[in-house]
Amino acid sequence: MSAGSAPASDAAGYTVRAVAERLGIPTATLRSWNRRYNIGPPQHRPGKHRLYTEADIALLGRMLTLIQDGASPAGAAAAVRGPAPRLGDHFPLLAAAFTLETRAVSDYLEAHFRAYGVVDTWDRLCRPAFADIVARQDAGEGCIDVEHLLSWCITSVLHRTDPPPDASTARPVVLACTSGETHALPLEVLRAALAERGVDAHMLGPDVPTSALTDSLARHDQPPAVVLWSQQESTALSSAVRACLDAGARVFVGGPGWDSVILPEATARVVSLVDAVDRLS
Repeated sequence: MSAGSAPASDAAGYTVRAVAERLGIPTATLRSWNRRYNIGPPQHRPGKHRLYTEADIALLGRMLTLIQDGASPAGAAAAVRGPAPRLGDHFPLLAAAFTLETRAVSDYLEAHFRAYGVVDTWDRLCRPAFADIVARQDAGEGCIDVEHLLSWCITSVLHRTDPPPDASTARPVVLACTSGETHALPLEVLRAALAERGVDAHMLGPDVPTSALTDSLARHDQPPAVVLWSQQESTALSSAVRACLDAGARVFVGGPGWDSVILPEATARVVSLVDAVDRLS
């Protein structure tokens, strides 16, 4: 070990620079893996350096070997962190949600997102779980609180597992719910799925007035792509679409609210998460 790779302290461990030199990878890659795959020191330690232990370095070494053998970084991280949950098994998730065990719900979601990525976890775990909750609501069971708790957990976990990319893309995507629309979770999921592909997205969130949307578009040097989400027909505002088109943006609409709305020809409809990610990437 070179002098630059010495431990930061005899007891605490090794700095990110020391570990990067030891493993022969850039410090930016090491930080990205720590943030995305949770391998290494805790990320929320105000006022303290992030120091790696020998156990952390051993995990990273095995991860590098798997990548050199052809595994993806996400797959290699999942392998070294231990057995992954079975993809699509949403019954443990629902059991924790209905007993309002926020930590258990979050841990189960995080294990899936880290092992299988955003698209597969959303389509094969989260959507079936929501479908079961809606079926119970239709049968007269009062579980709106469970739906909201699960939505909040998904959003909070995605902020942790898939934050914005390190380098902003030249033409990011703007994500916004139309005025009056409060269901922003699909856009949160899309933002995270784009982040997995290195695409930056500016999340404006729920209930965005058309004037605020056009103000945001004016802040970009070049007109970006815009995704407008509407869950219900009453919030599917064609005026918002026309305002974005007039600003020079490429406009995509998503959500069932747009199904019966006649839109300008230049507007593109996205029919699924996969469809949206492929078009915007």
